Amino acid sequence: MYGYVKVGSAVPKLRVADCVYNKEEILKLVEAAAAKQVRVLSFPELSVTGYTCADLFFQAPLLHAAEQAIQEIAEATEALNIFLLIGAPIAVDNQMFNCAVALYKGKLLGIVPKTHIPNYSEFYEERWFASADDLLTEEITYAGQNVPIGADLIFAAADFPALKIGVEICEDLWVPIPPSSYLSLYGATLLLNLSASNELASKPGYRRQLVSQQSARCLSAYVYTSAGTGESTQDAVFSGHSMIYENGTLFAETESFSRESQFVYADIDVEMLMSERRKHTTFMTHLQKAEAQKFYRQIFFDMAEDTTLDNWSRPLSNVPFTPTTKLDARCKNIFAIQTTGLARRMEHTHADSLVIGISGGLDSTLALLVCAKACDYLGIDRTHVIGVTMPGFGTTDRTYQNALTLMRCLGITMKEIPIRDAVIQHFKDIDHDISLHNVTYENAQARERTQILMDLANKYNGLVVGTGDLSELALGWATYNGDHMSMYGVNGGIPKTLVRVLVKWVATNGEVDAEASAALLDVLDTPVSPELLPPDENGKINQKTEDLVGPYELHDFFLYQIIRFGYHPAKILFLAEKAFAGEYDRATLLKWLKNFYRRFFIQQFKRSCLPDGPKVGALCLSPRSDWRMPTDAVSRIWMDEVENL
Repeated sequence: MYGYVKVGSAVPKLRVADCVYNKEEILKLVEAAAAKQVRVLSFPELSVTGYTCADLFFQAPLLHAAEQAIQEIAEATEALNIFLLIGAPIAVDNQMFNCAVALYKGKLLGIVPKTHIPNYSEFYEERWFASADDLLTEEITYAGQNVPIGADLIFAAADFPALKIGVEICEDLWVPIPPSSYLSLYGATLLLNLSASNELASKPGYRRQLVSQQSARCLSAYVYTSAGTGESTQDAVFSGHSMIYENGTLFAETESFSRESQFVYADIDVEMLMSERRKHTTFMTHLQKAEAQKFYRQIFFDMAEDTTLDNWSRPLSNVPFTPTTKLDARCKNIFAIQTTGLARRMEHTHADSLVIGISGGLDSTLALLVCAKACDYLGIDRTHVIGVTMPGFGTTDRTYQNALTLMRCLGITMKEIPIRDAVIQHFKDIDHDISLHNVTYENAQARERTQILMDLANKYNGLVVGTGDLSELALGWATYNGDHMSMYGVNGGIPKTLVRVLVKWVATNGEVDAEASAALLDVLDTPVSPELLPPDENGKINQKTEDLVGPYELHDFFLYQIIRFGYHPAKILFLAEKAFAGEYDRATLLKWLKNFYRRFFIQQFKRSCLPDGPKVGALCLSPRSDWRMPTDAVSRIWMDEVENL
C-alpha cells in the first residue's frame, strides 16, 4: 500500500556444534518475529552450527546435522509468511562453503556462498571454506529440495516489485567493492549480511560507519546480523552487535553482549529507496564499466506487500527539518552557510551596505542576525547593515519595540520610515476605499515597503536582503513583487520550523547580550503575522498567519514528504497521522493537506522568479537549484487523490 516491509535481525542463543539446540532457538525467534509481523528475518553467519566450529567443519556428522536442521526449520515455518536467511556450512563441488540459506514458506529459495574468505589476524577461514568464485555448480539438492546456489542470486517478491533482496556474508562487506554494491545496481533494495564479527575495542563504531555508508552508497536498506556471545571465546569474543540501516540512517540496533536471544526490527520504505535511485541519476552509471557487467539470477517468491501495517515501527519526526542531535554544531553550520553566501554576494557586487526591513517578526529577525554575522565575517562594522522598520496599519507596539531593540543591540544603522501616509495617498491615486481590508489593502503595504528598501539600496549602494522563508515560498505566502522580491534571500532555504530553532539557539547560546536575548525570546513567543490588518481593540495582532494557511509545523512536514520523496497524498496523510498522533485528528490533517496542495500549485509562478539565496538543507525551491516546475501545471491528479481519502 505504502511501500513498507518489516525487516528483522535475530541473534539466537547458541551452542557451538549443537545443531538441534540452535535450530530450536532459531525457531523461537522466528515465531516471535512472525508475531510482530516481521516479513524478512536474518540470522548470523553459520548460525545453525556456530561460526567457531573450526576443524569440526570437516566432520560429516556436523554437516549432516546442519542440513537436517535446515530441513526441519523449513518444515516448521511452512505456514509463516516470512523470508528467512540462515547460515550453514554446505559441501559441494569437492569443497566447503560458508553459506546463507534463503527460505520462504517451507521452500528453500536459494543458497548464497560467501565470496571473500578472510585469512588474517584471528581469522583462518581458508582452512575450511572456499570462495563463491570457486563454485562450479548452479543448483544442488539440499535438505530434500533442489536449490539454486551461487553469489549471483537476487530474491524478488513477485507481488511486491520494490522488494528485492541481496545477500552477502560478513567479510564481503569489508572489502573495497562489496558484492552488495553490484547487487544494489542490479535491483536489490534490501541487503542482508550474515556476520560473525568478533568484538574489539573501538570496533562497534567502525562497524556502524561501515554499514551506514554502504546503505547510503547503495541507496538501500542494510540488515547486519552478527553472532552472539554463545560462540567460543578461545581467542575471540562475540557480542551479537546487529543493526538495521536505511540509506545511512540507523533504525534499530541490538544490545551488545546479551546472554539471551534477541531480535530487532523496523519498517523499511523500499518505495522511497526506488524513488531515490531514480532521482540520483549517477546511481546506475557504474554499470558502464566493464567490471560491472554481471549476470544475476532473480529468484521469485510470492510475498505481497503487507497492507495491514500492524505494529508499524520506524523513526519518524514531526519536525523533519529540525536537528535532533548535535544542535549546536548544526546551527553553527547553517548560519555559516547563510553568512558565507551573503558575504560573498556582497563582495561580488561591491556593495557597501545590506538593506533589510525589520518587522519584529521571526523571519526578519533571522535575516538580521545573518546580516550582522556577514559583517563580522567580512571584518567590517555592523553599521554597514541598514535596518529599516516601516510601521503600517497593522504594526503592534510589541513587534515595533522588538524591532528597535534588536537593531540597537546588534549595533546596526537604524531607520524608521512609516508607510501609512504613502499608502493612503496610493489608495487615493487608485481610488481604493481604505476601509475595505482586502488583498489590495494588504499588498499595497508590502509593495510600498519593498519600494522603500529598493530605493534605499540604490541610495546607499546596497543589497536588499530578503527575509521570506522556505515555508512561505512553498505556500506562496508573500506579495508578488513585494516581500516576494529582494536582491538576495538568505532565508529561502530555511523552513519556518527551523527558523524558530535558529533564533532560539542565538537567544540561548550566549551569542547576544541579555537584552537582545530577551527580545529574541519574545519574538519567538509572538504569533506569526504579516501585520497588514489593523490590531484588535486591545492593540494586539489581529491577523495570525497560521489561522489562515494552517499550522507551519504541518506544512513543513507535508513539504518535506512531498518534495523530498514524492509520496502519494495517501501516504503523506498516513505518516502525518503517525507523526502528529494526539495533536491533530485525521480531519484536521486532511484539511490542511488539501490546502497545501492547492496553494503549492497555484503559487508556483512566484517561485519561478525567486531571487538568489543559499541552499541550506536537503530541500530548496529555487528554479536554479532543486525544483523546476511549470507554472501552469494542473494539480488535478493530486487533488483528486486527496479528495478521495
